[in-house]
Amino acid sequence: MNRPSLLQPSTLRLKASRLLQPLCLAVALFVAMFLPAGAEGQTRNTTRAREEVIYPPVLPGGREVVTDGSEAFLRAPKTIKSEVTISKVVPTIDFMFYPNQSYPGKPWSAWGDSLAILGKYYASIGDHLAPGGNAFVYEYDPGAKRFRQLVNLKEFLNLPEGQYTPGKIHGRLDMGRDGWLYFATHRGSPKVTTDAYGYLGDWIIRHHPVQGKTEIVSHAPVPKHAIPASVLDSVHLIFYGGTAPGADSPDQRIQFLAYDTAARKPLYTGPGGPARCMIFARSTGRVYFTEGEDDAGQLWRYDPSKGDRPEKINASIGLRAASEETADGFVYTVSSGQRGSEAILYSFNTKTEEVLTLGAAAVGTQNYITSLDVDPSGNYLYYVPGAHGGSEQDGSPVVQFDVKTMRKKVIAFLHPFYTDKYGCTLKGTFSSAVDPKSDKLYITWNNSRGGRAWDSCVLTVIHIPASERSR
Repeated sequence: MNRPSLLQPSTLRLKASRLLQPLCLAVALFVAMFLPAGAEGQTRNTTRAREEVIYPPVLPGGREVVTDGSEAFLRAPKTIKSEVTISKVVPTIDFMFYPNQSYPGKPWSAWGDSLAILGKYYASIGDHLAPGGNAFVYEYDPGAKRFRQLVNLKEFLNLPEGQYTPGKIHGRLDMGRDGWLYFATHRGSPKVTTDAYGYLGDWIIRHHPVQGKTEIVSHAPVPKHAIPASVLDSVHLIFYGGTAPGADSPDQRIQFLAYDTAARKPLYTGPGGPARCMIFARSTGRVYFTEGEDDAGQLWRYDPSKGDRPEKINASIGLRAASEETADGFVYTVSSGQRGSEAILYSFNTKTEEVLTLGAAAVGTQNYITSLDVDPSGNYLYYVPGAHGGSEQDGSPVVQFDVKTMRKKVIAFLHPFYTDKYGCTLKGTFSSAVDPKSDKLYITWNNSRGGRAWDSCVLTVIHIPASERSR
């Protein structure tokens, strides 16, 4: 039988609709002949998933929040270590997308740690865009199950189009005794932190949730540097920061910043600061950190009462994330577990400055941990390994660590339940907080709706069964 060839003049004169038939046939034959078994379905599913990634992200039926309780939350994948225990009681979990993710980010993501206080949860997300990025601060009311936008950074700063605006909040949200939320800003890309985009440095900002006011505390407290690490002395209102130099900053060293927010002036600025995290001892007003990008090593102390520079102390610790101080004077930390290393948990005695090693943090294959929370009793730590993507490889486990028995227990595996039911793969977190009543754990996740990368941020509120938080 003679078939028209695409090279024949007669075929070239065919209409586009007829040309499409042999092309489709060729594609189908290629898929059948050369792709491995099952790959056609995988390709089709991936393409469909990417086509279905819409903005803003929505839940089925347009619901703002869904609540689930499933035995699947207690189903451990094969990667979980034998010594890890699993919760016996299924938790109830609220699940929702953050509002205003109305356009593609690069990607939408959460990088700064969050806060649960006064019956509310406060968290930040950003679009990671540059030079004109944007970031938001939200309040979540667990009773009403509703978000309230507090800060739209781009709108608040109101800078000329094309000028630098922050695409991330990378440090903590902290509330001072004055009722203001304090935080610092960070860039979406280091390449845009230059004079060409009007970059002078990043901001310390505060917002009052009751009054609805947002104010600049300081612009460029360290000139030409962003502020990816922070913690607030909520009593003395001293804001501590670790910086990241801009692309054309004359000083490319990480700086340590102590800033008096009441007097609006720096107490100390100098090189050798922390890249990501600090220990704050509320009982003494002292802050501790390790230098530079190395999250494990020599510990430095800054005491604002002395008004001097940081000094070395006789201790070393792993410090990628740190808890708040407990009532009996302990702060818990964890090393990052990046670059093939093992994430290790530590305790730090704020009275004696003694460091103790508690043991490995991982429950499966993943190690990187960037948010560590201690419950009000001081008995349990909560965290999720696999912060920068990868948590799903261990089932996106939510871990409870008993600081007395050293027992690791998973209170819920969130993957693959949310992938199967809502098309959401939770790929790690930099942002979690325990409710002061100990009954809820808030986690802001970087989420994928089909691609390899994150494309949206979601909040889960895990209602921890009473039997799983009592010895």
